[in-house]
Amino acid sequence: MYEKDGEKYFVVDSHMHYWDASPENWVPGAEQYAKGWIECFHAYQSLGPAETHWSIEHFQKYSEEDTMKDLFTDGHVDVAIAQPTYLREWYTEGFNTTERNGELLRKHPDKFRLNTRFDPRDGDAGMREFERNVEEWKPIGAKLYTAEWNGDSRGYKLSDPECYRFLERAQELGIKNIHIHKGPTIWPLDKDAFDVADVDKAATDFQGLNFIVEHVGLPRIEDFCFMATQEPNVYAGLSVVLGGLMHARPRFFAKVMGELLFWVGEDKMTFGSDYAIWEPKWQVEGLVDWDYPEGHDYDDYPRLGVEGKKKILGLNAARLYDIPVPAELQLRGDSPAAQDDAELVEREVAQA
Repeated sequence: MYEKDGEKYFVVDSHMHYWDASPENWVPGAEQYAKGWIECFHAYQSLGPAETHWSIEHFQKYSEEDTMKDLFTDGHVDVAIAQPTYLREWYTEGFNTTERNGELLRKHPDKFRLNTRFDPRDGDAGMREFERNVEEWKPIGAKLYTAEWNGDSRGYKLSDPECYRFLERAQELGIKNIHIHKGPTIWPLDKDAFDVADVDKAATDFQGLNFIVEHVGLPRIEDFCFMATQEPNVYAGLSVVLGGLMHARPRFFAKVMGELLFWVGEDKMTFGSDYAIWEPKWQVEGLVDWDYPEGHDYDDYPRLGVEGKKKILGLNAARLYDIPVPAELQLRGDSPAAQDDAELVEREVAQA
């Protein structure tokens, strides 16, 4: 729990990772991609405050102890949602798998929620793996990486028929939150595979699922906002928005936040630190203290008050993931957040 000026904030980090990108895990023959990927990630860390930067060696593989300290001891996080990213083309044991994240869940069940993933290009074998993970770990969310390489394929779309088969099965298995990486390009992945257009069709066709668009499609902020405002089950995941822009590009950050608040609204925005690219501590503190810069450029954007910050930092994600919130940390005289949208999805699931 974070407290500032007499206000208490329940913090859910809805987008964090526990990866192994050490050289020992690089696929022989694909070392240039494994190395280039993690070095690109590491370069993004430079967008945060200088005192939070890590060495590349520490960044490649940090420990469980590091994770617990950075998130919970120092980082103000109450509950963290671990999101997998496999990248098996480059990392022998996977970059950040359901099983690796599951180690944290088993040891600290009160601190973590675990998501799994699927890749529709894996066909029936991939479906069986997805079903086994759901059976073992009981997740209610999945993370999709549409730009990931898989054999000769360098990406897929949510609107592809084979992906629809997996989304239908996800719904049947009780998965209700689909997180999709749609944001800045990471070398050597292809920029076009991060486009947000495919979310529009899938969100319309799967009203029983919530689609949390991680990184809000940056730099395609207008495309995302106009799509998300018409789709009640599309949410804005603020990972990268906060870590990548709040410190390094404060005026652009204010513009992005203003557009999101105007079109999408504070009830459909979720905090994610994108750990371990960035630590959550300075992001939580920065958002609590944040206001628009001086000047008239931001006059037509909605203001973000304490109540809205509480929703974004934890209450919205808590509702999506059925995470209990202590009474003293809920909104005064109200239930947590995004109630209408969450109830819509719950009704659709019940009717399915």
